Amino acid sequence: MRWRVGWLALAGTLLAGCVGNDVEPINTHVTQVGPGSPAYIPDAPGDGSTVVALSFSGGGTRAAAFSYGVLQALDGVVVGSGPRAHTLIDDVRVVGGVSGGAVTAAYLGYKGHGYRDLRERFLLQNAESSLHTAKLAPANLARLWKGGINDRSTLAAWLNSNLFDGATYSAFKRPGAPLVWIHASDIYNGTAFGFTYDRFAAICSDLDRLRIADAVAASAAFPVVFAPLVVSTTTPKTKCNYTQPDWIRRGLQDPEAPLRVKAAALALDSYQNNDRVSYIKLLDGGLTDNIAVVGFAESIDTADSAHSPLSPAAAVRMRTLIMIVADAGRRIEPDWVTVKQGPGLVDMIDATAGTSIASSVRDEFDALKLEFRLWREKLVKYRCSLPPATVARYRGGHSGWNCRDVRMTVELVSFADLPPAEGTALNAIPTRLKLTPEQVDRTIDAGREAVRANTRLQQAFGRAQGRPGIVMAVLP
Repeated sequence: MRWRVGWLALAGTLLAGCVGNDVEPINTHVTQVGPGSPAYIPDAPGDGSTVVALSFSGGGTRAAAFSYGVLQALDGVVVGSGPRAHTLIDDVRVVGGVSGGAVTAAYLGYKGHGYRDLRERFLLQNAESSLHTAKLAPANLARLWKGGINDRSTLAAWLNSNLFDGATYSAFKRPGAPLVWIHASDIYNGTAFGFTYDRFAAICSDLDRLRIADAVAASAAFPVVFAPLVVSTTTPKTKCNYTQPDWIRRGLQDPEAPLRVKAAALALDSYQNNDRVSYIKLLDGGLTDNIAVVGFAESIDTADSAHSPLSPAAAVRMRTLIMIVADAGRRIEPDWVTVKQGPGLVDMIDATAGTSIASSVRDEFDALKLEFRLWREKLVKYRCSLPPATVARYRGGHSGWNCRDVRMTVELVSFADLPPAEGTALNAIPTRLKLTPEQVDRTIDAGREAVRANTRLQQAFGRAQGRPGIVMAVLP
């Protein structure tokens, strides 16, 4: 028996040597880095009175479909009339996403109103066709031994060819585009890794050259199913003209800085100054933030002015801010609560992961609402301190001006917002990259209806329209 085990071990070792993951870094180094992350989100179009922010959770194609339904709901709310008429999609100034939600967020940033074909191009497709899925295949066991069954040559390549058309981050700079925040998890530093200009400058790289598909695939790289995606840090040979931004210096030196800022600052500093860190290993963004709100929180935490992340002009013009967090997480009613024995090993793993995610989602969302409440207080104080001439310059006049007239609606929508029977059906939809057309359409409908059923969101939409009624657009 021992010799058989020995031969199996030897065979496994030899096979592992023959099967390799694609571990080439997804970034390229430059000697001259451009500007860091923008200080402000893009100004809202038109009169700038409404700003919409979105964050989309993880959950495979289920999450992508749910967030697509949320976009449809916004696309059905018409603001203004005549030549100035538009839908709330045009007022989306920032969108964040993780894992499956990153697909929708990135596609909105890439295509704008063209996002509407996401159902045909992704949601109804079989992205799993690109993956190694045979559980007991010797080659897959060898890949698993090396850290993950799938690598950059599978999902990232599929997304690049079939959805993002080879586009890089420079495509997000199209006119009118929202700011896009996609993040993965840096498993060495234990922090969220946002694909931002600040982070890429710290590793002497140009974010504009990064394939959108690589960022999305890193955000969706669930451990074991995927090997970590790799980012190369700086070395003596790859130094550049990088200068740390003020928020990193504050995070490193200020004992009163928020722990989140300290952790992010330490991580970015390690990319430049820790000789042991040659490569950053990225896995699923849901490990650090499953509802994709870390970018919003960081932007407020690291702001150097009371109005940031709004520009001075946007801070004066805005009356209504609408923040929607779309959580496509599911809750399964287990059988082990009905008996003394259990849960078993598999159910225990699921329950442990589910408990951790559900708890972090609650804490993150509560913290986000508090962050926005405090930010509103600072924003009102800033607006009320402005001299009349400044207000007139930003608004074009004083008519209707009320420095305290700022409302922020921050809402989480989920399957829990639907009728119980529908929620049960939605919770049964698996976390995969291949769903049936019926599952896709049911989840899209759920995202749309969850927004429409939210009274506070409907009130905010009415305020954005300047009247209590809601005028619904005809969806194509």
